[in-house]
Amino acid sequence: MLRAMRENTKWIFYILAVSFVGWLVFDVGMGITGRGSYGGADVVLKVNGDAIHLPQYQAALQAAYEQARRRSGLAALTREDEKQVQDEVVNQIIQSALLHQEYRRLGITVSDQEIIEAARTSPPPEVMRAPDFQTNGQFDITKWQRFLAAGTAPEFLAQLEARYREQIPEVKLAEYLTVDVYLSDAKLWRMYRDQHDSLKIALLAVRPQTIDDTLAPVSDAELQRYFATHQGDFKRPAVAFLSFVAQPRYPDAADTAAALTRVRRLRAEIAAGGAAKFAEVAKRESSDSVSGARGGDLGWIKRNQPGYDPRFLAGLRSVQPGQLSQPVLSTFGYHLIRVDAAKGDSIHARHILIPIALQGAHRDYVEARADTLERLAAERENGAVLDSAGARLHLPSGRAPKLVEGDRLTLGRYVIPDVSVWAFEAKVGETSPLIEGEAAYYVFRLDSLIPAGVPPLGYVRDQVRYAARLEKKKAVARQEAQQIAAALGNAPDLARAAAAHGWPPVVTLGPFTRTTPPPAIQREPLVVGTAFGLRVGERSGVLAGDGGYFLVASLWRKLADSAAWLAQRDRQRTELMDPVRQARMQAFLAGLRQQAKILDRRKELFRPQSVTAGT
Repeated sequence: MLRAMRENTKWIFYILAVSFVGWLVFDVGMGITGRGSYGGADVVLKVNGDAIHLPQYQAALQAAYEQARRRSGLAALTREDEKQVQDEVVNQIIQSALLHQEYRRLGITVSDQEIIEAARTSPPPEVMRAPDFQTNGQFDITKWQRFLAAGTAPEFLAQLEARYREQIPEVKLAEYLTVDVYLSDAKLWRMYRDQHDSLKIALLAVRPQTIDDTLAPVSDAELQRYFATHQGDFKRPAVAFLSFVAQPRYPDAADTAAALTRVRRLRAEIAAGGAAKFAEVAKRESSDSVSGARGGDLGWIKRNQPGYDPRFLAGLRSVQPGQLSQPVLSTFGYHLIRVDAAKGDSIHARHILIPIALQGAHRDYVEARADTLERLAAERENGAVLDSAGARLHLPSGRAPKLVEGDRLTLGRYVIPDVSVWAFEAKVGETSPLIEGEAAYYVFRLDSLIPAGVPPLGYVRDQVRYAARLEKKKAVARQEAQQIAAALGNAPDLARAAAAHGWPPVVTLGPFTRTTPPPAIQREPLVVGTAFGLRVGERSGVLAGDGGYFLVASLWRKLADSAAWLAQRDRQRTELMDPVRQARMQAFLAGLRQQAKILDRRKELFRPQSVTAGT
């Protein structure tokens, strides 16, 4: 079993990345409840009769919220984020319940000794990447084993044990599911040939998009018939149309000066108090809640780490180990940076983030106007009050881009929180609660809503006309390709014949393999397969592909080297088994989910509050 864990580290930890939330749910939240303890009224979910009750669900959800906040670095989640976390937690509850049920059915257990040996020999990927466990840039398992033996981090070791208690049964289940999996030499050789046989071809393509519109006219009657018979192609999610009034909340020069004064004061405090003072101030003052809780620790990052503000990285690179930076301005505010250590192109850094926020009289002014906007127009059934409130307060207003269900609303470069959930719960004409965005406070009004489904023809007329015309163009292209094939006869040179007759130009493609076809035929498996079935000098008939009609001539071919294949066969088999096992496990989980009896009572237990009536 341990050998299997070592061999399957990549795909096992792919599953573990999913099931870690399952551990969070079942270990932190509930410890899988079964059919006992609480009354039926507080059951949130049932999975094949196993009940998950409200206290356990809420504990798991709060733990997942905290994990999401740490991951995003934000103090609060938007409603969109919350909904995504809720759905993820429910999916993981269901998957973990199904797995635990299978463990019980199959008698799969895990012993303490198995956990100890797994921890010693198969450390998690994040451990293997940690500089503390590396020697000369490579993971050093002896350092890891000495760390385990010391037992100096009991909380971490407890978390690690919980992970292995979830992982090892999955390894055993995967072994059970894949006991029949074996890749024969014949299959390995065929796959190797697909990757190493190469050829060149001449290709003549007649694509419908190149056919002139005049050769494929579409009448109104044809348009309506096409729409009637292809309505499923035009099914759309719900779409909301919104207008809004905004109270801007941009910082002014005084706010910027106040933030700079604050960060300079903190720098002086740290400079007087030494290294320990930095961690104390970070915990107390930093707006980066994730690193702030760790004394500002960002861990090891690259000097040009992707995803970091370029101005922050420039400030980081200017600081030597042990130094405290001057205030560094980035998109997020002012930073104080301290570098603890540097190794190659990596830096172990800490920072304190002080945002540029509204201050004093300016903040009071903006918030007072936002309160007035909320009092006059927010959460009303009569949406006309939004216009009068905007006019009374002389606030900017506008229409939002159409909002498709499942997308987030963006105004300019700002993503506005909460709107994409509220818009599809509200009634047409209602106004939203006051929504706090990065650039402004907003109240939105739902002006109209197109329900999910097939829209009226008038909304998609252009798309329907394009699709109907393309269908007619395909028939014209097919006829043209057949005429070309007939005219070619036994002509030996496809390119010369095409040039002589004024047909579409012939292109030469390759060398390429079955697994790396050029862009022109990447989505044309019939063309690729036919090309590798031709002898050099042979030409195909008309091939009907997804993107048009094709004629192919084989120009050159090189076969794979069987001796080179034999030299790497065993490594190839090992590498190919990992995704096979992963796919088998995923298919098994999908099958369990499909057959499971699942009761989800969230909508019943957590009804949204109704909009307050008023004018």
